[in-house]
Amino acid sequence: MTFRSRIFIAVSSAALLPLISSAQVKVGDPAPAFTATDSHGQTQTLQQFRGKYVVLEWHNHNCPFTKKHYESGNMQNLQKEWTAKGVVWFTVISSAPGADGYMTPADENAYVTRMNAAPTAVLLDPQGALGHLYAAKTTPDMYVIDPQGKLIYSGAIDSKATTDAEDIKGAENYVSDALLASMAGRGVSPAYTRPYGCSVKYHVSD
Repeated sequence: MTFRSRIFIAVSSAALLPLISSAQVKVGDPAPAFTATDSHGQTQTLQQFRGKYVVLEWHNHNCPFTKKHYESGNMQNLQKEWTAKGVVWFTVISSAPGADGYMTPADENAYVTRMNAAPTAVLLDPQGALGHLYAAKTTPDMYVIDPQGKLIYSGAIDSKATTDAEDIKGAENYVSDALLASMAGRGVSPAYTRPYGCSVKYHVSD
C-alpha cells in the first residue's frame, strides 16, 4: 500500500473533510474541517465552533518539551485563561497504539484530572488522520483558528525551544500573542514559526 493510499484511508475512516494531502496547511487559508472523537466519546467538529477562536495543541505526555509546559502549569494556565474568554481549546493526541504517548480514553481522562488541565476537550487521533490533515510535526505543535474558520497562526508555543521550565518566564508566547492581536483587530505577527518538541509518533506500517 502506498503512502498516499494510507493517508486516504486514515482520513476517510475519521470522517475528516476535506480530503487533502499532508502538505503543510498555510496560514491565511481556511482551516481544514474535521470530525473527531474526544476522550469522553463525544463527537467534536470544527464546524460546530464556527464563530469562535479555536486552538489546537498537539500533545504527548512523555515528551520532555510537553512536560516543560505541563509540569510547570504553563499549558494549563493558558487553557484556563483562554477558555474563560470563549476560546475553544482542543488538545490532540496523534500517537499510534503502542507508540510513545498513546493514551486510552480512561488513561487520558485520569491524566487531565491529575494535571488539572482544562482544555475544552482532548481529541484522540490514534490513526493520525487529524495530525496528517494539519501536518502536525511536534509535541507541542500549535494552531490558532479565527471565528471565520481561517488559520491565523501555526508553529511553536513560544520563543524558547528548550525543555527548561525556567525559560517560560522570558519567552514570547506566540499563541497568546496571536489571540490578543486578532481579537484587537490587528494582524498576527509572527503568523508562522518553526514548531519545536518531540516528533509526533504516527503509526508506521510494517
